[in-house]
Amino acid sequence: MKPVLPDVTPPGFAPPYPTAGGRFRPGQAVRVKPGMSIGHLRTPFYLRGRTGRIERICGDFHNPEELAYNHRRGNPVTLYRVRFTMAEIWGGTAERPGDTLDAEIFEHWLEPVDAA
Repeated sequence: MKPVLPDVTPPGFAPPYPTAGGRFRPGQAVRVKPGMSIGHLRTPFYLRGRTGRIERICGDFHNPEELAYNHRRGNPVTLYRVRFTMAEIWGGTAERPGDTLDAEIFEHWLEPVDAA
């Protein structure tokens, strides 16, 4: 199935929290990694394997999947707001295919859309 990507106009301001820049840029198409993982997850299951566009960089934060186990080591991870169309998420059952959903997803759950 060809991804149904939303239009994105990146915000005209810098992220409200410090960031080292991150791997992705606003407007870039990304896919949420489809894999399964054990433990405390912060990425909605229904978005895994789906493609959207980076709407903005939110900043760098400690990984909440690690913080849930009181692990405070490691470098902060970039958090992004990713926009998906309802057609991309729900396919032919989407009541309003052009409507969008924004989700904030950490970088380690994202891959470039051209990744296999």
